[in-house]
Amino acid sequence: MEKYSLLEVIGEGSFGRAVLVRCKSSQEKYVVKEIQLPKNQSKLESSRREAILLSRMKHPNIVAFREAFEADDLLCIVMEYCSGGDLLQRIKQQKSHQFSVDNILKWFAEMCTGAKHIHDQRVLHRDLKSKNIFLTDNGTVKLGDFGSACVLNSSKAYARAYVGTPYYVAPEIWDNKPYNNKSDVWSLGCVLYELCTLRHPFQASSWKSLILKVCRGAYPPLPSHLPYELQYLVKQMFKTNPKDRPSLHTILTSHRVSRLLRAHLAPAAEQGFVMELHNSSAAPRKKVRNG
Repeated sequence: MEKYSLLEVIGEGSFGRAVLVRCKSSQEKYVVKEIQLPKNQSKLESSRREAILLSRMKHPNIVAFREAFEADDLLCIVMEYCSGGDLLQRIKQQKSHQFSVDNILKWFAEMCTGAKHIHDQRVLHRDLKSKNIFLTDNGTVKLGDFGSACVLNSSKAYARAYVGTPYYVAPEIWDNKPYNNKSDVWSLGCVLYELCTLRHPFQASSWKSLILKVCRGAYPPLPSHLPYELQYLVKQMFKTNPKDRPSLHTILTSHRVSRLLRAHLAPAAEQGFVMELHNSSAAPRKKVRNG
């Protein structure tokens, strides 16, 4: 850590802690995630996986990786500092004042392009929630925290282990069924609903009641002033059968809401997205199918 000056601790959790630092040579601010390295070899490899995954995810809507190193039984992952905080903080700051439709569409479009990039690498994030989605000082959305992510062997493979945050977990996971990238789509549906209403779609007084609501896909309707396309999209993302949910590719290209979302992507992001589409359409069809 000799290259960096510690400024403050900005988060603590079961993994360890996140600290804000300043690079001594460039004066740039970064976040360092300090993870306690376990003694068990398989758990050690699992801890290192986050750094490896993040280093591969180069995209304007994913928190940028700078470097990783090990020191004093800690794995330190140095990454971009998003000075706008996380979406959960922004939602709380709103109190009862609703976000504008333009803000909702812009942020959600950026979330989708970042998450689509992850899925195109056959990676599941598995913990998409407003607390793990960050804002830069100019209001760009960045997906972060790959501590729960996993890599699938193929585009048609499934994961099985339970991970995630209960409010955002898809019904198939509660049902102990194998799951794929459609579980991330469900979680993003929860974040979209939060942006539209400033509250969770599924709320209950006990875990049992929460799980029942999630497995039935029973949520209060969105406010009527929101565009029909958004209402329809949320309904589709909360289909209890994952096969009925649209993929992120579909949401961004051929869904009723696609035109609205694409209109809110910055020109550079839109151009990059079109390039990605061109590249994926040039590849063999069975390789890129998202479901």
